[in-house]
Amino acid sequence: MRKTMLFVLMLVLAGSAHVFAGGAAEAEERDTLVVGQIAEPNALDPHTVTAVNDFRILVNVYEGLVQFADGSLAVEPALAEEWDVSEDGLTYTFYLREGVQFHDGTDFNAEAVKFNFDRMLDEDHPYHHTGPFPLAFFFSAIDDVTAVDDYTVRMELNEPFAPLLSNLAYPTGLMVSPSAVEQHGEEFGRNPVGTGPFQFVEWESNTQVTIEANDDYWGSSAGLERIVFRPVTDGNTRVNEMLSGGLDLIVEVPPDSLARFRQDDSFIVYEQDGPHVWFLILNLREGPFTDHALRQAVNYAVDKESLVENVLQGTATVADSPIAPAFDWAYNEELDPYPYDPDRARELVEQSGYDGEEIVFYVTEGGSGMLDPIPMGTAIQADLSDIGLEVSIETFEWNTFLNEVNAGLEGRADMAQMSWMTNDPDTLPYLTLRTDAFPEDGGFNSGYYSNSEVDDLLEAARQATTEEERAALYREMQEIVYEDAPWLFVGNWVQNAVAVADLQNFRLQPSFFLELGEVSF
Repeated sequence: MRKTMLFVLMLVLAGSAHVFAGGAAEAEERDTLVVGQIAEPNALDPHTVTAVNDFRILVNVYEGLVQFADGSLAVEPALAEEWDVSEDGLTYTFYLREGVQFHDGTDFNAEAVKFNFDRMLDEDHPYHHTGPFPLAFFFSAIDDVTAVDDYTVRMELNEPFAPLLSNLAYPTGLMVSPSAVEQHGEEFGRNPVGTGPFQFVEWESNTQVTIEANDDYWGSSAGLERIVFRPVTDGNTRVNEMLSGGLDLIVEVPPDSLARFRQDDSFIVYEQDGPHVWFLILNLREGPFTDHALRQAVNYAVDKESLVENVLQGTATVADSPIAPAFDWAYNEELDPYPYDPDRARELVEQSGYDGEEIVFYVTEGGSGMLDPIPMGTAIQADLSDIGLEVSIETFEWNTFLNEVNAGLEGRADMAQMSWMTNDPDTLPYLTLRTDAFPEDGGFNSGYYSNSEVDDLLEAARQATTEEERAALYREMQEIVYEDAPWLFVGNWVQNAVAVADLQNFRLQPSFFLELGEVSF
């Protein structure tokens, strides 16, 4: 009997040992966070990319002179500990943090800062060919960058430029290793080197990007050993992988799935307002939308309330402007969204002389801030059909879609979905609505909208020295754009994410980036 009891006890202890060993293994595995991204990154060079999908990885590998404060779009120190601005607004002097190294062991210093901006802005720079740099617009007011000494940088501007600090906090202002650029040249985007809390390990195309904790990081140590970013383009697939345990965090969750996660204690749903605009670019260079009446017609024809309430399940509000309401100081509250009025839309279609020609509509399968693009596109197509427009949808994978649309709609399409998540009220209209921002000029005005009054207002707002003056100029610009209707305004998104319940210190940011340095299990 005693031998039997001893044998049973040994079995119990052996089983217990197995449980404890398994628990330890599981704990070790929990040093890795697996993130379900919406698409494969385009590149991992912060100066060459434009999509928030890419930025969500990059902000964990790189740092800028300044950064957005937690939970805010206010600017605070990062690699620069402090800075001075001259009274005339033309000289910015940054005092850099000492003792910081890039992941390749080279020093971060004033010469590195100068290299970063010269690479983007100086066509004669020996590594300018490693671009293109589509958001170098952000720093177009910079005439010269000087390394005053090892840890002091002076920027001379050609005119006062109100958004400069905000733009420096954006990923286009992140600092890359000059030595790594020199080593890898045009392949730097596959071999990223920054100063951030995580460093790059590998990029398996169409499978994953892996980053690991930077043991020599100058700041607080990362809470995780590694992060794996997996591209899972289809929203429902991301949801299913999350439910089955293959992912720990997913972003841009399909609205239909949010209620399911809210009812499951294994997960936490995160939501955060931010400056986001979802719209359709209309081709004003050729085709039916060169007619003003037809552009207004489509704005009246689409039931935007139904889109945000039914398709998006209340995760957005109706948009009416190229400046998001999140920029409350600059947003024009006197504007009302175009109401759903199909009868008025039909009147305008008749007035426009539209003759039944096919309207080609570019739709993406999914991408940064694109909400639920295929159902959205299908619903919009149905509303436009209801007023007599013949709309044909062409669907693309996200990066292919960006390449097609960013090249300009002329010769391609009559309208295309688009979304922007921005850091300043200047960004979206300046890059997408100015005459000098046509694609052939390096901008993102893919619909070729041109209004000299809008151009002048945007330039004046950039140079204004007070927020009140900037706000008045932006509000006037919004009224003109609303009337001209170069876009079909649709929605402003409330971003979301779902994480496993034991993920700690995770927060969504108004910037829409994923800052994961403090996250742990």
